[in-house]
Amino acid sequence: MANRVYKDYKIYSCFVLNRLVSELDIDLHQEGLEDKLDRILRDGQPGISKEEVKHEIRSNHHMTNKVLENLQEDGFVTVDKQDGRYRVRITREGVLYLRKYNAFYQEIYEEQIRDHYRFRDLPFWLR
Repeated sequence: MANRVYKDYKIYSCFVLNRLVSELDIDLHQEGLEDKLDRILRDGQPGISKEEVKHEIRSNHHMTNKVLENLQEDGFVTVDKQDGRYRVRITREGVLYLRKYNAFYQEIYEEQIRDHYRFRDLPFWLR
């Protein structure tokens, strides 16, 4: 039986932030993004459910909560609860953080990222 590689909340946070940016359908490195960002976030951000976060990181309820709590504390996401359902949305700070550090995370966590996506296509941000 192969040993399971455990990931920490930082790499899971990277997965979640990238998923949220992909939902915005924007080029993270486009020129002038900072000037457009408030409008983009205000006008068309449906967010994703907590269950989608859990599916994206392929982890348990405890780790999902830990990741979301850390992302909220850092100001990178908001989590709204309505009618017993959660909507996770990225903040301006989350987009700009990901823009700045995404390549760094891809470099230091390359092995864990490849392992995480080994049974499905790589997301657009890794291609």
